[in-house]
Amino acid sequence: MSNLNIDLLRSFLAVIENSSFTAAAQALGVRQSTVSGHIARLEQALGRSLLMRDTHHVAPTPDGQALIGFARDVLEAHDRLRAFFSPSGLRGRIRLGVSEDYTLSALAQVLARFADRHPSVDLQLTVGLSRALYQGYDAGELDVIFCKRRRGDPRGELAWAEHLIWAGRPGLIPDTAQPVPLVLHPPPSMNRTLALDALEAAGRSWRIACTSGSLMGLHAAVEAGLGIAPHSAKVMPPGLAPVPDAAGLPAIGEVEFVVLGPGRHHIVASALQETILASTAELQGVSDG
Repeated sequence: MSNLNIDLLRSFLAVIENSSFTAAAQALGVRQSTVSGHIARLEQALGRSLLMRDTHHVAPTPDGQALIGFARDVLEAHDRLRAFFSPSGLRGRIRLGVSEDYTLSALAQVLARFADRHPSVDLQLTVGLSRALYQGYDAGELDVIFCKRRRGDPRGELAWAEHLIWAGRPGLIPDTAQPVPLVLHPPPSMNRTLALDALEAAGRSWRIACTSGSLMGLHAAVEAGLGIAPHSAKVMPPGLAPVPDAAGLPAIGEVEFVVLGPGRHHIVASALQETILASTAELQGVSDG
């Protein structure tokens, strides 16, 4: 089978959607003979009959029915590719929600590149805890979110997975005879839930030494020695270090970072999703946890 011209697939779908060669030609802005020629070339290239025709009706054959899904996927990908790399093709507003974990990472550079490439897109950024971002997305207040996967929610495209560890002031080892002093986000917080679940499962007592809604506030409290906190295993910010194994603390577990958007039909949102997913190595390399 030879390579297929994208215009052949476009004409095929136009005929299917309009149930008429004449209406398909009008929708595409070409002559009916052009559409007929495209269908003939497509059938020749595939070696299959794709349409059943009579004087009043056009319908797909079984092979034509099978082609519909493939053709839509190819055209959708083609159109998104052209729009993404067009210097002026993307326009509109996109509301992005980002987990606070990555606001101090290379995300700023990634978003700056997206804005430079698509200057006609208005990017509105919201920073918050992952669970709050899910709530905003489900309420229709955000178009795309980049955050930790919510438990039991299969949606979103996986960017990467990483382990959480216990972080504290360098050299700090919590007294095993005392409740573990914790520095945590207030609920709802996925890190908080995972940390408390791990301690409860291990039968280790704990106490909340400090609560802060700010990531910088948590780092400051941990650096001051008020307690320890669940943190990304990839990179420690200055002033923090992994708690030594001698503390006997349980493993916290793994979190998945996902990008969740409205789907491929939303070209602007899809372009932003692909930009983030293509930058995962960069984002992880300098992530602040």
